[in-house]
Amino acid sequence: MTQSAPILQSHIPQIQRDRAAARLPSMVPVAPGDWLQVDDAYAGQLAEKARLIAAHRDRVMACLPEARDAAAELLTVVLAEIAMRPDFAMVGHGIRRPDGVVVSPDPKDPLLTLSQLVQEDLCILQKQGDEHVLTAALLCFPASWTLAEKIGRPLTVIHVPVAPYDDGIAARVQRLFDGVQPGRPVWRANLLRYEDPTLFQPRAEADQRPVGRPDSAFERSERQTVLRLPGTRAVVFSIHTHVVRRGAISQG
Repeated sequence: MTQSAPILQSHIPQIQRDRAAARLPSMVPVAPGDWLQVDDAYAGQLAEKARLIAAHRDRVMACLPEARDAAAELLTVVLAEIAMRPDFAMVGHGIRRPDGVVVSPDPKDPLLTLSQLVQEDLCILQKQGDEHVLTAALLCFPASWTLAEKIGRPLTVIHVPVAPYDDGIAARVQRLFDGVQPGRPVWRANLLRYEDPTLFQPRAEADQRPVGRPDSAFERSERQTVLRLPGTRAVVFSIHTHVVRRGAISQG
């Protein structure tokens, strides 16, 4: 299935390609004001989120009872972040997005409101015992995993199908989640070749993604950011997905 042009980005930033080449977990600090990003696929990707939620909300959104306060806090943090950006504007009780659409925030449905404002998918993880557990997520653009198999699971179980994710990397990632501080987010990136540019690509753990070939037509890169919410102390793992046709020129 070929996605329409507005859903595909024109390029993957060179800084993101460089981060993708680094070894796991390869996290670096996020520049001030650069946590949430808006690119040339903003309108198309938010329209695709709205379509996916309308068609099968339960497959792309989940919030366990223990995550409700964290989800509400995440919305508050995002609203504060976009209030400082020139491409968003307050219009009465609503928010005008960069594409001109006005969104009225609903504090009773924070994940839905977030889906209407940001390109990023957002996962909330909370410490339970020795590990962080996925307790809520807005996951419209999964890259070969399913929310149903991961919700309520700790990091080590979530990453079971990931070949390079050995005990050493698992310990480093857990230390990262334990140590990340409010106001000091960090990020990394990946870069894979895909035959199919579809953003919504859920796959069960037993159904591994076909490995992209050197001549695959598309590249898919996730800018993955980790930050801590100051109130609930939950960790947010955000994912900004780029999909480009091979041969697109890198910029930035």
